[in-house]
Amino acid sequence: TTSYLYSIQFVNKHFNKMLSQKNITSKSRTTVPGAFSANIKPTPKGVVSKSITHFSKVSCGKLKRNNVKIAAVPEAGVVAAPTSTRAQDYYRDTILLQSFGWDSCTKPNFYGSVESKVPEIQESGYTHIWLPPPSQSVSPQGYMPGQLYNLKSNYGSKESLSSLLKSLKSHNIKSVADIVINHRCADDMVDGVYNKFRDDVDHQGRRIDWGQWAITSNDPNFKGTGNPDTGDDYGPAPDLDHANPELRAALKDWLKWLHEDIGFEGWRLDFVRGYGARFVKEYIDYTTTDKSFNVGEFWVDSRWNGSELEYNQDEGRQKLVNWLNGNGKTCCAFDFSTKGILQEAMKKTQYWRLKDAQGKAPGLLGWWPGMTVTFVDNHDTGSTQQHWPFPSSHVSAGYAYILTHPGIPCVFWDHAFTWGPDLNKAIKTLITLRKAAGIHADSKLEILCAEADMYVARIDNKITLKLGPRYDMGGYLPKADLGWKLATYGNDYAIWKRF
Repeated sequence: TTSYLYSIQFVNKHFNKMLSQKNITSKSRTTVPGAFSANIKPTPKGVVSKSITHFSKVSCGKLKRNNVKIAAVPEAGVVAAPTSTRAQDYYRDTILLQSFGWDSCTKPNFYGSVESKVPEIQESGYTHIWLPPPSQSVSPQGYMPGQLYNLKSNYGSKESLSSLLKSLKSHNIKSVADIVINHRCADDMVDGVYNKFRDDVDHQGRRIDWGQWAITSNDPNFKGTGNPDTGDDYGPAPDLDHANPELRAALKDWLKWLHEDIGFEGWRLDFVRGYGARFVKEYIDYTTTDKSFNVGEFWVDSRWNGSELEYNQDEGRQKLVNWLNGNGKTCCAFDFSTKGILQEAMKKTQYWRLKDAQGKAPGLLGWWPGMTVTFVDNHDTGSTQQHWPFPSSHVSAGYAYILTHPGIPCVFWDHAFTWGPDLNKAIKTLITLRKAAGIHADSKLEILCAEADMYVARIDNKITLKLGPRYDMGGYLPKADLGWKLATYGNDYAIWKRF
């Protein structure tokens, strides 16, 4: 048993999620594995300095305290976003399915279970599927990788993964791997900490039996001798020195192998706040094609005034725009701003939140839809973790929003397949409508009404969406004599299609 046997949580991102929920207001402490003790230092501009203690399980049942420092992302002026990029044309019709929840790693034959659903996934209209981290990992979920080339994980064997990827390809569904390269768990100790890596699997390309040189010099826990970190620190594992060209070359060899030999067609990059955006471009350009869909997890905090979500969330979406520009527009971003605003609007009947001061959608979606991946929940926010869940009564309405609007929608496996036939049918109907109307990432959005109890939007003049409890739409009701017909409806939503 080593100090890496954490009751693992992805500390940085989960801490940000708890901030967004406002569940942590000053200081709290528990002493069980996986618990957090947080100190938050507010400034006049909001929470920009945070520290956290993570309690991890070590040998003999003892608890180890791990301090994690999360650096603030510098503010910047608004950067104009282009209306299109070359890659967008190839994936603007993408509908992404996340294939796993937090505890999927505990289910037997995960890869085989997903493979059994491939025909239904194709029939439902999904174009891409996001699969969990493929490598051996100290944590069962895969987010503490060790031997990168060892593809035997809690999700299944290398052979069962290959079988799944072949089935997906034969059904014209593109596979996206969850890539964790901000940090890597070491195998041996030097100077009392785990910071010496082994390379136990035969493979072509550069070896990955790295030493302390591969760890950032300012990593507070693992005595690295590399360059300073180019992003946020991640406390429980050694932060990799992406500024080192030898390390980057080895990571590119591994990613190239995943793409060319194993069969993955794109990347979902985990915790991209942990390393410079410029390296994202290098990894993607070298290891995929310009037809590949890639997306990064760049968590941004919501801004709050006490317990009330502020109307203006431009600070968060500006950080996302800066990151997109920093990676050379090669990698999309999950729209955490839209998730936070949308669920607050539905939870509190505050649909006025869904239009910003310029009349656009209020998240990243309003500024750069072609590079935006919208979502309702994922393995962190919902699932069994429930760190920042969408209100369960309005999940179908949440999908009505993201599946009728521009951007690239991502559907969570739990919602699509385990929440019951009604939600399954509702999501399939919404996907069918999106495809039939030709709605895509850059579709034109016209917000007609955004008031407390009603939101009305028209997309490409082909779809009209109404959200909220108000029954009488007045003059916003789509008129039958203009070709509008009610297509589907559910709890607090209705959609018309123009024929």
